[in-house]
Amino acid sequence: MSQDKFVYRVVTRGTDGEISTKEYLRIDTLEKSHTQVGIDDCSTDLALRGLPVFQGLIGPIPDGKGFVRYESPEVFETLTKEWTNTKIPRRRRRTAKPEGLQAQPVRDPLLDA
Repeated sequence: MSQDKFVYRVVTRGTDGEISTKEYLRIDTLEKSHTQVGIDDCSTDLALRGLPVFQGLIGPIPDGKGFVRYESPEVFETLTKEWTNTKIPRRRRRTAKPEGLQAQPVRDPLLDA
């Protein structure tokens, strides 16, 4: 996927404390408002390798099919803490097999004779 096939999301916190998202359809538009300091060469998502790394932003981060996300450090820290504190419902294990799956007793034909 070429770089212009992504939608780039920049997520920051506004002066009012609300999370603000701005989307860019072209990477060059994003480069006009942020200073590039490198190129991602270690992402586990191979589609992100080669994308720019910007001063003051964490990213690139995959954000669904066709979306790349950059976050301010404060937003990254807040969202990561929320994500790690999210309780995942525990799955219940079955303690007994359903009726149809009960093992049938083994019959010895010699004893039945």
